[in-house]
Amino acid sequence: MKSFQRLAIITTAAVIIQTSLGSFVRVSGSGLGCGTDWPKCRGRWIPPLETTAIIEYTHRMVATLLGFLVLAVVIFAWLKFRSIKWVFWPSLLALAFVGIQGWLGRQVVDNELAGGLVALHFFNAMMIIGLLTTTVVGSYYPGRGRWTRFAKEATAAAVTVMFVWMAGAWVAQGGAALVFGDWPLMGGALIPELTGRAEIIHFLHRVMAVVTGLAVGIVAFRAQELEPDARALRRFAHGALGLWVLQVAIGGITVLTRAAPAAVVAHVFVGSLLWASIVALAILGTRLWRADTQRGPGVGERVGVAPKGVAPRGIARTVKAYFFLTKPRIIELLLITTVPAMVVAADGWPPLALILATLIGGSLTAGSANSINCFIDRDIDEAMARTAERPLPRHEVEPRSALVFGIALGLIGFGWLAATVNLLAAFLAGAAILFYVFIYTIWMKRSTPSNIVIGGAAGAAPVLVGWAAVTGRVELPALVLFAIVFYWTPPHFWALALRYREDYSAAGVPMLPVVRGVQETTRQMVLYALILFAVSLLLYPVAGLGLIYLAAAVGMGTLFLIGCIRLTKAPSAIKAMGLFRHSITYLTVLFAAMATDRLVATSAPDWVAPLAFVVAVPIFFAAQAAVVFSVLGLRRYGEPLPKADGTLLIEIIWTALPSLVVALLFVQSWQSILR
Repeated sequence: MKSFQRLAIITTAAVIIQTSLGSFVRVSGSGLGCGTDWPKCRGRWIPPLETTAIIEYTHRMVATLLGFLVLAVVIFAWLKFRSIKWVFWPSLLALAFVGIQGWLGRQVVDNELAGGLVALHFFNAMMIIGLLTTTVVGSYYPGRGRWTRFAKEATAAAVTVMFVWMAGAWVAQGGAALVFGDWPLMGGALIPELTGRAEIIHFLHRVMAVVTGLAVGIVAFRAQELEPDARALRRFAHGALGLWVLQVAIGGITVLTRAAPAAVVAHVFVGSLLWASIVALAILGTRLWRADTQRGPGVGERVGVAPKGVAPRGIARTVKAYFFLTKPRIIELLLITTVPAMVVAADGWPPLALILATLIGGSLTAGSANSINCFIDRDIDEAMARTAERPLPRHEVEPRSALVFGIALGLIGFGWLAATVNLLAAFLAGAAILFYVFIYTIWMKRSTPSNIVIGGAAGAAPVLVGWAAVTGRVELPALVLFAIVFYWTPPHFWALALRYREDYSAAGVPMLPVVRGVQETTRQMVLYALILFAVSLLLYPVAGLGLIYLAAAVGMGTLFLIGCIRLTKAPSAIKAMGLFRHSITYLTVLFAAMATDRLVATSAPDWVAPLAFVVAVPIFFAAQAAVVFSVLGLRRYGEPLPKADGTLLIEIIWTALPSLVVALLFVQSWQSILR
């Protein structure tokens, strides 16, 4: 194994160096040193004795040699270690990306250094480095791992590194590197006037650099909590944080030296090292769990976490406890829907300052609702294994302090939105807080199995906030976006409730799987997936979207529906959690597709919009009728219509009312299509 490890390390290091030298090709003006010929140089296999031609052709030849080096790694892995998936498969994927890299190199030359292709060329290089790094780590830790919380946080940090990398590539190719000549300020301000595309790209790159620093810092902080013998993880975490600091300093030098070639190459080199380090850290995090659990009891994914009931010590842990009181993962999911809604509303990118102001206000108000929810449900959270580690059950925050914190966040968020966005956006966000706290948490959650259907209205509010932030109104497309998230919520959350059915039963929460059983819950999930599919089709004609969105709505909606159907045939906790994760992917891809579609401005034949509408109508009304039918109990019991009182009346209202509202949307949509 040592020979293979040395080969893999050398190959990874060589690719990092080659990627850095690729930036020298660009800053030296040698990108077209060989003209638009490929693989030849100005029609010759031996380049002319000119500096730019020699630099460009050398880059190509070294890339070819590296391709053979990666091929050697794959062959070695196949002959000796093909049974070790973390060694063979990443190396094989790396070879595939090497092939793509060669093709992209030709496209870059053929299209005379088109900015988008150059950025994609850089992205592909990062993928090769990440896969080779995974191969190296897999060769040292060949066993199966587990995605611990630490590994997930490191993976999230790796994603931010990739984003800042891509933003940096756009800065370089968009001529935005020196749009602000001062550093660390931009035009003498922390938040500059964003008057053009170059200013926006440059500002976005710096913002992403700060976000990356926070992500890497959190990982480094978490590494301090691990067992003393987790030295490798701590070293990589601290090394990654040090590389980020160095990268920021080199970025400043790049600006102050007016993009000197040495500074640019160093910036790319350190960025590549940071990417490789954080990828290695994520993979090592999966191995830490396995290695530690083999050493003895009490060590594993929960390693380094304070025992239940122990109050945190120090400012850092207190801040961390309040941060998790806001349920940041839920906030992330809400923000995923906000930005695409703003893009669709603006028919392109809204002002970046408006996006940031809306996201900040949305995060504050969502954090407010979640913190107050934690205060109200602290007895439930303590009784459930899934939520027992939240700050209040662990006594890391006093209940009264949590309530005050939540109210304060809500007031600050409302004021922020009113001052920086508009009053309508602020009122919608405030209404979402009140709805989530009083209607869902206090009234419905403990009284009806339709609770999460009701709660979906609060979770769908951010799209209205985003739309109102751009237009100052709530229009028909915004209502359809609201309906998409509203109908997505039940199958998404019921998948989680199936996994933790016993938890909810022990806590006395009447979730659908507890009250009506697994089979009825899975049937309801199929019905709501059908409704969701229909409503997602409705957005196509209503918002005037194109084929990118339509393909995502049909493709992802079909996959989601198939997943729900499969769950009805063989329900299990594992499949339920798989569907839960897929539902998040569904929502992310769908909203990303609508934003991309609006930015790219794709089009389709005129007959496609009426067809989408005609397909959506019968699906929606048939599935919605089946939901109401199920609530009344007629399908299951064959009894006459039961007396509608108490919980049943609530359930009827909250399942029949949306169908009436969306029916009006369909009528109005058809009128707009005819016009």
